Amino acid sequence: MDIIDQIVERRISEAIARGEFVGLPGEGRPLEIEDDRLVPEELRVAYRLLKNSGYVPEELRLFTEIRSAEQLLMQAKATEERVAATARLRLLLERLGAER
Repeated sequence: MDIIDQIVERRISEAIARGEFVGLPGEGRPLEIEDDRLVPEELRVAYRLLKNSGYVPEELRLFTEIRSAEQLLMQAKATEERVAATARLRLLLERLGAER
């Protein structure tokens, strides 16, 4: 463990001892980690930093919408729903292609 990790661990331990983490939202529950499998590994940290500061790149927003459209398509029962979901998915994939 390098010096930075040691400092971080010590400060976290001190904060726990002071009770600073008691009563925080989500206490006792697992972290909700977003699925970023579609984002290239070398861009994940940068995208996460941008998102945490309130900015979401258009490409990442499109990936999220594509995943949502795929789920809608898989859940569609009626033909009309499948046609609409397929059309939306095609449109999003075209936009993504244009972004790249």
